[in-house]
Parts: sequence; C-alpha cells; structure tokens
Amino acid sequence: MSTEQTTPNAGAQGPTPERIFQTLTAYQQSAALKAAVELDLFTSIAEGHDTAAALSQARGVSERGARILCDDMAVLGFLSKQDGRYALVEESTVFLDRRSPAYVGAMAGFLVGPQLLEAFANLTESVRRGTTTMSAQGSMSPEHPMWEEFARGMAAVMRPAAQQIADVTGAGATESCKVLDIAAGHGVFGITLAAANSRAEIHAVDWKNVLAFARRNAEEAGVAERFHEIPGDAFEVEFGTGYDLALVTNFFHHFDRATCVRLMRKIRPALAPGGRVVTLEFVPDEGRTSPPHAAVFPLVMLASTEAGDAYTFSEYDSMFREAGFGPSELHPGVPNAIIVTRA
Repeated sequence: MSTEQTTPNAGAQGPTPERIFQTLTAYQQSAALKAAVELDLFTSIAEGHDTAAALSQARGVSERGARILCDDMAVLGFLSKQDGRYALVEESTVFLDRRSPAYVGAMAGFLVGPQLLEAFANLTESVRRGTTTMSAQGSMSPEHPMWEEFARGMAAVMRPAAQQIADVTGAGATESCKVLDIAAGHGVFGITLAAANSRAEIHAVDWKNVLAFARRNAEEAGVAERFHEIPGDAFEVEFGTGYDLALVTNFFHHFDRATCVRLMRKIRPALAPGGRVVTLEFVPDEGRTSPPHAAVFPLVMLASTEAGDAYTFSEYDSMFREAGFGPSELHPGVPNAIIVTRA
C-alpha cells in the first residue's frame, strides 16, 4: 500500500513554523535596513552607483558587503535586481532616497536605537513586573537623549499627520491662533499650523535639549519669529493662558490614566473660551486587537515606560470628561488617530 493511500489529505498544506521563524529573526531585517540607511545605499543607487563594485567605491565599503546587503534589500522588496544591477522600487524612491522631500530614513536611528533595543531585550522581565526594566523612569526620565534622536529622525514621517491636524482644526482659516504644543519634539505639528496661518503663534513645550531641534525646523520653515520655547517638564512649567489650540501629540501613551487626567486638568485653564485640545495618538478599538499598528503599540510602552499604554477612544473620552472637558470627536487616521476635545 502506497504512502498516498495511507496518509489522509495527502499533499495538503498543514501548519508550518515559518511565521514563527520569521518573527524570531525579524531583528535581522531591522538591522539590515538600518545599515542600508546608515550607509546611504539607496541614495547612491539612485545616483547611478547600481552595482556592488560601484557601491563599494562610492560608499567606501567592501564589495562583498555591498552585494550581500543589497541582495538582502532585494529579497525584502526595497530594491530590485537584474543582471547584477540594483534599482530602487517606488517605495524606496519616495522614502529612502535622501534627496526626496518625503525621506524617512532618519527614523531608523530612533526606532532601532540602543534605548528601545535595550528595553525589548528585557521584555520577559517587563512582563513579569508589569513595567519597564530601564533605569529611573525609563524613556521618560528628564532630558533623556533618546528624545533628541526622536526629534532628529521622526519629523518627516509626522508631516502628513500634522497636515491632517491643520485640516481637521481649520487652523489656517482663523484670523489668529495661539497654539500650545506640548511635548513638541521636532516641532512639526506647531510649525505646520504656523505655515498654514501667518498669524499663528506657537508656544512649544519640551526639554531644552529637544527644543533645539524644533527651533531649527522652525527656522527652516520660515516661522521662527512666531515659534516660542517653553523649556521644561510639561507637568511643572507654566503654560500661560489664552490658547485657542493645545496640541498633545503622541504623549498621553507614556502615562497611566491618572497622570493623563492630571495633564488635561493643567491644560484646561490655559485655554481661551472655546479653546480645543487636539490629541494625536495610537487608538485601538474597544477589543484592543485592531487596527494592528495601534493594538501592538502597548508592548512598546510596557518595555520602555513605567505605566504607559494605548487607550481606546472611550477611555480618552472618559479621562477628558473627568478633567472637566466636554465630549470628544474621533478622526481616524493611520497610524495615529486625532481626537478633538472642547473645553
């Protein structure tokens, strides 16, 4: 009797460990893409250095190294290869050629930086404890250098969300607009509003070492005269008053519920009558399993903060009402959603 006769469902594809293997080795893909960005291989290929030998000369790397890394990028779909020559695919042309206005390669330094790698290296213990194993307050310790890397690398990828905030708030159509930009980082959110409205005044809150990057971006955007710095801890510094908009972008997720409520209570008296708070965040659905980018984000907070999380819209609405605000409006987006809340 043959094998085919004795084996049920012969030839049927059963479960394989392939996805497990791919997930366990995903760090290798991250390291490879980071190396390709750091060596500026994508820009060099776009400039015509499209063979391993040419890249070796142009970038000062070994020919063997250039070949192996570029072949890996081709397997991952960031390059194409034909007759020994490499070319950028559309995605890489737009986002990984340094000459492109949409270049996002700089974010590799933050997303695959030593702080986050250290945090995830100890994830098992973080799960046991329910908090980060990083020293002090984790990534939220005062003037943590990782936020300089964030400001340096994440500006470009946040510009679409910044434009969406400008559109949702209608800030460009108002006669004047005083904006409080909390945890401003690279400053792109406030700067985008200033570019949309020539009468907008931006007051940016962050650590002094981080605001230097925001100031530089404001200068490059031609809005530096309307960009004002408030250095220090957002929970301690005086905000001032009379703000039409308060931007809280990618900040609440670093804290527990009570701390989020405390910050909103601090913001409320800083707003002008009719003022609004604009929150940009990873917002999972009520079941916390979708959309994927928002649903998996709490793991980053578990690894790198004391008590951070990604909150659902109903949780944000509840927190903001507890702080004395009215109802909130959700504007879905990818990867972040926008929540607009009136005082």
